[in-house]
Amino acid sequence: MIEHFFARVNERGRVELKGDVVTNFKKLKLVRDEKITFAAHLLFGNPDTAIRIGRFKSKATIIDDIVLSGPLYPLVDEAMTHIKKHINLPYHFDGNVQRKERWQYPLEVIRELLLNSIVHRDYKYASDIIVKIFDDKIEFTNPGTLFGRLSIADLQRDDYVSSLRNRLIAEVFYLTGDIERYGTGFVRIREVLQDYPEIEISMEEFADFFMVVLQIRGPSTQATPQATPQAMSEILRILRVLEKPLGRQEIQDRLGLQDRKYLRKKYLLPALEAGFIELSIPDKPNSPNQKYLLSEKGRMEREKQKKLSKDNKND
Repeated sequence: MIEHFFARVNERGRVELKGDVVTNFKKLKLVRDEKITFAAHLLFGNPDTAIRIGRFKSKATIIDDIVLSGPLYPLVDEAMTHIKKHINLPYHFDGNVQRKERWQYPLEVIRELLLNSIVHRDYKYASDIIVKIFDDKIEFTNPGTLFGRLSIADLQRDDYVSSLRNRLIAEVFYLTGDIERYGTGFVRIREVLQDYPEIEISMEEFADFFMVVLQIRGPSTQATPQATPQAMSEILRILRVLEKPLGRQEIQDRLGLQDRKYLRKKYLLPALEAGFIELSIPDKPNSPNQKYLLSEKGRMEREKQKKLSKDNKND
């Protein structure tokens, strides 16, 4: 991880790192008076910090939840991987023969907001950075209000001057090229969102937290998710076995599957995302007592499939 960081810094060319780890850390002020700084511990050590990512169908219904913890330097990439699992990647045509991928939310904006959460959060608070993904919005909440005299009104201007609470952490991501210049993050976000007129961004401070929301205007483009034919085939298998609420192991046994992760990725999550099944304990998705049951949509689809099967037999 540290060697990867040195390589990225040298590739970017903003500073040259040729020494060993201690020498390079001293050059970056991550080691002072022969001691590792708190910033170095957060970035490359084993800090007690985390990013919690949840996929919600409503304010009270969570269908997926993961906590990513560990050194901050690789945490952004890990968080991006999990967020991309829960946002759409539809295709669009721009007049050419080739179709183009266009994520539901621009990935560079999501990455920028994750970086802002890590760089600007207040680490004296034990709370996690929280990312909540809904059908029609994503909320990013990090501990700590805006630093110094910076205000939300300032962030909405293109000439605002950033106030850095964690200068060494910001410097590390600047040297790798993740941050272009201090105080330009929200300017870049607004520039990218010009190509996404259906998305609006809002900011809010409350208690000791700062929140940014990406909201899709109008009816949600994900309100009625359409499962792919392959996913639908696997969803129908779940509908057939859910004659009553079942736990994960019971479903796995009835489907004859060996891999727990495969069941979750290929069967449970698609069925939950598409609204065919529900959780018996929606506010605690990882509860050992969790069971899965048919939703109204799932019951209707199950009856539809039964009727189709009966009609086919009669034919």
